[in-house]
Order: sequence, then structure tokens, then C-alpha cells
Amino acid sequence: MTKKNTKIEKQKPILSVNGLKVHFFTDEGTVKAVEGASFDVLAGRTLGIVEESGCGKSVATRSLLRLVDSPGKIVDGEIIYRGDANKKEINITSLKTSGSDIKSIRGGEISLIFQEPMTSFSPVHTVGNQIIEAIKLHKKLNKDDAKGLTLDWFKRVGMPDPEQRMNQYPWQLSGGQRQRAMIAMALCCDPKIVIADEPTTALDVTTQAQILDLLKELQEENGMSIIFITHDLGVIAEISDDVSVMYLGNIVESASVDEIFHSPKHPYTTGLLNSIPSITNKNRERLPTISGSIPHPHNRPSGCTFRNRCQNPSDDCREGKIEMKLIEVSPGHFVDQCCINCG
Repeated sequence: MTKKNTKIEKQKPILSVNGLKVHFFTDEGTVKAVEGASFDVLAGRTLGIVEESGCGKSVATRSLLRLVDSPGKIVDGEIIYRGDANKKEINITSLKTSGSDIKSIRGGEISLIFQEPMTSFSPVHTVGNQIIEAIKLHKKLNKDDAKGLTLDWFKRVGMPDPEQRMNQYPWQLSGGQRQRAMIAMALCCDPKIVIADEPTTALDVTTQAQILDLLKELQEENGMSIIFITHDLGVIAEISDDVSVMYLGNIVESASVDEIFHSPKHPYTTGLLNSIPSITNKNRERLPTISGSIPHPHNRPSGCTFRNRCQNPSDDCREGKIEMKLIEVSPGHFVDQCCINCG
């Protein structure tokens, strides 16, 4: 079920997120959407970020491009990018949200594939022209050369009748075709990192498989890193090399995909894995579920945020005395320290 060789050679991450906190300041109070998340992205590998819906994964990854909507704000932490052509480390959190430096990173160095292209593409411009403009901005090509490169990318992503599709509007394309166009836009400027924010959620199963195969094929060709965000563990198993499990704005476990699936340490990870349907369940037993529900970010529990849903919390955990902190339990396998004392 899981993929690839998961043995990791020691290398400096192309992207490091350390202690990231993103808060939304509303009239009802402060919503702590991301609260101390840390993870690394290695060159040429795919990091899968998985959680239940509403736990902050999309906010965390959009922060990498300083795309947090108002009234949200990055209040702490750092995002270190090491893929710059001059080999310089860039702290993205220190860049102005509308400055030229962050604009050159968006789309040029780090790009984003949205969950629903229909709302991401402009409805009043053809998809071809929108990609041409992105190429002209980042690669400094004239219109004819940018058009030729757009056509080339439409062919590479398997777009049927690519010349015709370039001249069509988003609403004239099928869901799979729009997603292929979005992938072409994300990759046309040769980014070092691609963030895929649930890019297969709105697609049928067959098209999902085609898009996943396409991303893996293009990754092998271009050597790019991928951050793949989803709540679907089946997709995580198919495409990821490394996995970070997020809960209520924190990473609670991080390891290779094989370690996560075959040797999970955190009760939340175990709960997610146990809830996967199995064709071998001949007795049609009810699937296990994780008790309770995700607390609202307005009312985050103190200490371990999972303690109110954990089946076997320790006394200190239950009382909120243990702060959340990742510790290494085996080479490359990190888990929140609180769960070590639970069970």
C-alpha cells in the first residue's frame, strides 16, 4: 500500500517551519488556528500533511506563501526557505506580504495547487491567457514564447486537445481538465516546492488516480518537492514519502510513510488509521471512531490538545500539565511527548 524507499539520507531541508503560530483576531476573540507547528520538507520528496477537516493544515501551508486572509496574522515562528538560486536562507515570515521578494517566491519558487480550480481561475479570462500571464511575470518571456510554453505544459499534463483548451474559459472545462490546467499553472515556472491543497477532493476516483500519477511523474521529471495536504489516508499512502499528522494547529507525529502506517505512536494517528474501511472486514463490524469532537480554536485545551479525546490519558495529561513538544522516539520518528506517558 505504501510507496517508495523511505530511507532518508541526511540532508538539509529545502524548507523548515519552526514553531509557526497563526491567529485570527475576531470580534468574538482570538482564534488560534495554528499553534506552534513545526515540520521539514526535504528536496525531491513528498511530505503529506493529514488531519481531520478544520485542524489548521490549509492555514499552515498557505502561511508559507504569506497568503493568510485577514483578520489572520502570523504571530510567531519562522519559515526558512533554502531553495534560493544564490543558496541563501530566506526567512519568509520576515518578508512584506505585498513586497517584491515574496511575489518572486509565489509561483516562481513555491507554487500552490488549489482544491477547487473553478474558484481559483478568473471566470472572465481563458485558462491559457491566465497561465501565459504567470509565465510572463516569473520567467520574463514575451507573449509568443509564453504561449508556446503554456501549450507545452498543457501537453505534459495530459490535457486533451490542448490548443482548444487554452482558448476556453474555466467553466467550459471538466473538473479533471481544470485540475490539470491548475497543475500546469503551478509547474510552468519550475518551482522548487509545490503545495497541493487537497487537489483531488472534488474529483471522482478515476480522475483522482490520474492526478496522483501525474504529480508523481512530474516530480520524477522535475525533482521538485511536494507538500500534499489531505484528510484521505489512502491518498497519503499512495503519494507521500514522509507524513506529518496535525491536530488543532499542532504537529503531533511525524515520520516516514511506512513508520506512520506500520508503527504509529500517537493515539490520534492510531485513531485515524483504525477508521480506514477494510475489504477484509467480512463481519461488517462498525468502524472504530475517535470519541468526541475537535475543540473550537477559541477554546483550546491547555497542555495536550488531544487530551479530551484520548482514551487513556495520564493524570498529568488529563489535568493539562504536559506541554506539547515533539521528541524523537526512533531515528526520524517524532511524536508529541505527552503520548509517551499515556496508554
